[in-house]
Amino acid sequence: MKKILIVAATAGLMSLAACGGGTTNTTAENVAESQEANATAYEEAADNTTNVAEEAVLENAAKAADNAHDQAEANIH
Repeated sequence: MKKILIVAATAGLMSLAACGGGTTNTTAENVAESQEANATAYEEAADNTTNVAEEAVLENAAKAADNAHDQAEANIH
């Protein structure tokens, strides 16, 4: 019985080692992609406006989305 448990435990540890132990945070990936898309949209909107104040607001929103993207990217792994 002890041999069976030892073999089962060894097989379990070997399967864990085979997967590399790395996990991917898919929620963080989705947030990163979403924030990247938001930043792009804000930048395009800023480029297309003729109002200087509105352009500044949109550029700030793009920077905030870029920062959120970077934070989410850091949390992927």
